[in-house]
Amino acid sequence: MAGRRRGWFRTSGTARNNEWVQQARQVLTTAFLDMDRRQSIAEAAVVASAALFPERGMAARWEAVRARCYGASGAYLALNDRLDQAERDGTAIAQPEIDGVVRGLSEAARGVDDFYRGNQAHLEHAVAVYGSVPQLAGQVRAQAQAQRAAAAASPFADYPSVRQCAAALDEGLVTLDAAVVADPRATREAATRLETLTRELSSALEAAPGKQHSATTAIASAATRLEAARNRLERVAPALSALLREFAAASSNDLANNERQAREAVAAADADLTRARAALANSDPEDALDLTSTARAHLATAEERADAVTARLALLRQVREQPTERAKAVRFKLRDAQMLAVNKGVVPQWGSVLDAQSDRLDRAAAALTGRHPDYWAYVSELDAISAFVAGVVDRMRNTDR
Repeated sequence: MAGRRRGWFRTSGTARNNEWVQQARQVLTTAFLDMDRRQSIAEAAVVASAALFPERGMAARWEAVRARCYGASGAYLALNDRLDQAERDGTAIAQPEIDGVVRGLSEAARGVDDFYRGNQAHLEHAVAVYGSVPQLAGQVRAQAQAQRAAAAASPFADYPSVRQCAAALDEGLVTLDAAVVADPRATREAATRLETLTRELSSALEAAPGKQHSATTAIASAATRLEAARNRLERVAPALSALLREFAAASSNDLANNERQAREAVAAADADLTRARAALANSDPEDALDLTSTARAHLATAEERADAVTARLALLRQVREQPTERAKAVRFKLRDAQMLAVNKGVVPQWGSVLDAQSDRLDRAAAALTGRHPDYWAYVSELDAISAFVAGVVDRMRNTDR
């Protein structure tokens, strides 16, 4: 072949000249088509990556490789034009010039290969995903439409949960159709979202038949709790009366409105349960369940308000019987804290602070005087001292961390 190339550039005759031009063009075209094929494959993969995974930055990294290919292609096209002219005029083109263009095409092709091999796993994945997006969108759309039709035909179509999921699915279908027009990445994301919405509607339909039974059970349970709350209310007034008779008024000032608040909460719960039963009778178990949940919240409020009164009375009676026992527990905690300060070598920082709590304990005990000592103030002060000491202990333990 090398021996024949020397003949390409002799101008001994028109036929001879045409022969070397054709041979030169064939060599150049073979190199160009090889490079162009590789470039096209890589370019398609980069386009897929840029559309689906722009964060990988493939397009920016590909730019230099593509520019080299464009440069080699430009040189090839320019030389092709000159070959046409040489064929018409019977003139010659220097061998090194042709070899240089072929070499440029080959080097550009190798650059494409290096780029592709260096990112092959990602690029092939991008191409596979990119190609599957239209099929994915079609499958997901068909599944969503089938589930939507099933919901419309269901006897539970009017349940709020089903209506809500169906509306979200309708919106998801619209979003998918708009994304198909936009770009593959948006289409893929919209299809994934639509799959989730389809599953949620399916789950809502599956759960619907059991909600009638669930609502019936929930209402019965709440009704039992309502009766128990009413029984608790009967103990509130006597407990408040006992607090006022046996202890200082300040011990129960904060509980003065508890009975009224508890009764209001019980009445609200009763009204909610009445509406829940009506909703259940109208084949709306979801509304019945919501109303029952609200009733439970009102009952929790009523129970808390009622128990606060009876618990306060029991606590103050206990403290009155053994006022020093609660103080002993706090003093024990304080001594532990003082020992910890010694063991950790932080007495200069915390010793005086802890000693001050001992003085607080003494003052709290000394305040228990008169016919009706303020036991609630006493308990509150002991609790405050205990919480303060616990905070100091935590800070001392964290000193060397």
